[in-house]
Amino acid sequence: MIKEWVIGVGLALMLFLLYLGINVLPLFFLVALSVALWVMMDRRSSLTPGNRETSVRHDVTFDQIGGQEHAKRELMEALDFLRYRDRIKSLGIRPLKGILLTGPPGTGKTMMAKAAAAYTDSVFLSASGSEFVEMYVGVGAQRVRDLFRRARALAKKENKDSAIIFIDEIDVVGARRGQFSHQEYDQTLNQLLTEMDGMSTTQTPLVLVMAATNRPDMLDQALLRPGRFDRQIKVDLPDKDGRLHILKIQTAGKPLAADVNLEQIARETFGFSGAQLESLVNEAAIIALRQNRSEITQDMFRDAVDKVLMGEKTGRKPTPEELERVAVHELGHAIISELMRPGTVSHITIAPRGNALGFVRQIPEHDRYLYTKEQLQQQINVALAGCLAEELRYGNRSTGAQNDFQQASALARTMVICGLSRIGIVDEEHLPEAVLDTETRHILSEQEQVTREILRPFKEDIARFATHIVERESIGGDEFREWLRSIQSGASKEAETPVALPAPASSVDGQMPAGA
Repeated sequence: MIKEWVIGVGLALMLFLLYLGINVLPLFFLVALSVALWVMMDRRSSLTPGNRETSVRHDVTFDQIGGQEHAKRELMEALDFLRYRDRIKSLGIRPLKGILLTGPPGTGKTMMAKAAAAYTDSVFLSASGSEFVEMYVGVGAQRVRDLFRRARALAKKENKDSAIIFIDEIDVVGARRGQFSHQEYDQTLNQLLTEMDGMSTTQTPLVLVMAATNRPDMLDQALLRPGRFDRQIKVDLPDKDGRLHILKIQTAGKPLAADVNLEQIARETFGFSGAQLESLVNEAAIIALRQNRSEITQDMFRDAVDKVLMGEKTGRKPTPEELERVAVHELGHAIISELMRPGTVSHITIAPRGNALGFVRQIPEHDRYLYTKEQLQQQINVALAGCLAEELRYGNRSTGAQNDFQQASALARTMVICGLSRIGIVDEEHLPEAVLDTETRHILSEQEQVTREILRPFKEDIARFATHIVERESIGGDEFREWLRSIQSGASKEAETPVALPAPASSVDGQMPAGA
């Protein structure tokens, strides 16, 4: 309102002077320069982090965050230092200065910071690391000072004895000093170090700094020492129980069909973050809307998992010959996976999604963090099975196995580096590349031969069942297992000795689709 009034008066004055015959051109340029400087200063002031007259209020609570029970308990214990300061003081405990939340993207670090605002009776201010950095030296340091000054002022204004400052993506401003040639980065970090534990820190009101990053390895060591970030809380990907908890929270209030099994969905979403699970539930609801259905079914959740993993169905239309080859390829993956670890194939599809013409989705038996040599070998078998099924059926291979070869090669290299190959324990740093390459090729050659011999008895049956998959586009794991059992039972009647198979074991990455 004031800006419009000033501009109107200025224009009226210039018109009046022009009417009197006075040259207003110099005055026009002076006024234009003044307005430009005014707008620029106002914009810079509005962009300053912490230049908020009131603290941020959030309605998120810890009960709304699933899959992070350990991280929540540790964070709430740290926040209790603000809630029960008198009791803490009586035990002679030093108040915490900072809490660092680390973990992969989408695991709920920002949500936990919002929940901290509701959990504590403190002033809450938030900023992003990128807001502090500019090309002008001294601007970032000034913004850090303003943020802490504003937090203390607001705490006094609202009669609070504590304030929480949340800095998201702190690796932007907290990276190791000397990594960048621009002096502004180092000055900004130095000011943050001083504000967190320096001469200007105060006990009343107490300022607690919370920060989040998925790159803790980039942070300066002075920032991570006790007295600054006293607690480092790992907010990791949820396990099966955590995923089930998140799914229950996200599906609350949504119309689910009677056939929906959230525990099954939690098993199929190994490696999903909380953000991906939220997107999964949302995509399933969108599919229900698209089909004009009033309830969300299990099949919709299955399609939503595929979409989150691989992307939306593409408009590509392969030829019938290409579709049959893709079906043969995927059947190779599925057969080896099911023989080595029964009950793991969730479904097979040849519907193009993303860069894949088809894929097999597997269900891990349970979340696994350690793998034996046999388990790594068997996952290599699964990766190589697609191209070998094509070779048995057509006598040649295609370019659809490129991603499979990359996975198999990475697994073989892991075996060598972890001391699980024939050359024994090695030092990765001093391992010659030629030796690593030779041993990787040896492992892949061995497992290729093993996989080929396992698939050979299924040569004719793969060709027939591939035609069925082309007609259906996708089939479920139960239908595939019924077909495989019928093949095995028929073969056992014809032959006295069945084909020898490796012992069942868990795959290395049951979530990653093995496909073209």
